[in-house]
Order: sequence, then C-alpha cells, then structure tokens
Amino acid sequence: MSDKLADWTRGQPAIIYQSCGSCGAVQYFRRGFCAACGGSDLEEKRAGGAGTVYATSLVCRAATPETRAHVPYNIVLVDTAEGFRMMAHGDNDLAIGDKVAARFTQFAGRLVPYFAKVK
Repeated sequence: MSDKLADWTRGQPAIIYQSCGSCGAVQYFRRGFCAACGGSDLEEKRAGGAGTVYATSLVCRAATPETRAHVPYNIVLVDTAEGFRMMAHGDNDLAIGDKVAARFTQFAGRLVPYFAKVK
C-alpha cells in the first residue's frame, strides 16, 4: 500500500478519492475496481474540501465511551465539488444545502474530516 496517497484514514489531513481512467467516474472510498464500469484503471486524487450538505444527523447519545465527551455531534453527508458523496463530522448547525469546507480534527482519538459552513 505504499503507492497509495496518505489520507485521514492513515492519519494525514487529506481526503483522497479515485477517478476511473476508463469511464471518468469518481468514487470515494478506495476500491480495487470502478463501481460504475468495473474497470481497474483508477487514479487517486486529493479532494479540495469544498462541498454542499446533502443530509445531516445530530447524534445526541454516545455510541461508545470514547464518544461520550463529544455529544452532541453532527454526522453529515456532503456532496463534494469533485462529484462524490462522503460521510463526515460537521458543525451542529449545518443544514441541507449549506456550502461547506473541510478541515480536520480529533474525534475519540482519531483524525477525522470535519465540515464547517462557508461564510
């Protein structure tokens, strides 16, 4: 896996997605094949972090002891500028349609993407 770009899943402040050289589809998260056409000509690219909130869910009950200190926290689905949708953390006051930008923060001991409204 040394040929893969490092991202937040590997402790680096970046969001990496794949673009298919055969059909042009983009996808997030890493796969060994294109989910659209089945091709294997995938290129990894770094996302810019801009997007639009597609859905939001405020979590008011801790799922684990490690997340108790973060309650309430918001889980959002974001449609990125690059064309893929991803789940991440976000500001508690985000609403569907809000324009957002990603940053990275610690959550329950791990680095995670976190979206905030673009002012």
